[in-house]
Amino acid sequence: MKNPPKKSSPAGKRKLGLAEELEPPGSHSRQGKYVLRLYVSGSTLKSALAVENIKRICEQHLKNRYDLKVIDIYQQPNLARDEQIVAVPTLIKRFPPPLRRLIGDLSNSKRVLFGLDLGMRE
Repeated sequence: MKNPPKKSSPAGKRKLGLAEELEPPGSHSRQGKYVLRLYVSGSTLKSALAVENIKRICEQHLKNRYDLKVIDIYQQPNLARDEQIVAVPTLIKRFPPPLRRLIGDLSNSKRVLFGLDLGMRE
């Protein structure tokens, strides 16, 4: 036997936002997958430090829950232009919202964690 359809509340009829469409119901953004883009300039010391630091932070705090792409602005200048990158290294957190940009070598773990919504403000 079929159960009768449930009556929906007015809140049930609202249109879903992008974040709600991408995340399963009941999940929290801290549990979802992080989409990160790190823009670097060739093999400079700051770029190498930024890559090393963000990989370490991701492995410690987002193990198997992140998608990190490192983009060299010399090899893909069109991507840097599209993202309006004005300084490197720049880390962009695309997902979960809100979009955030972190500039520098990412050596201050507390600031990076705060920028990624993974830590408390100092």
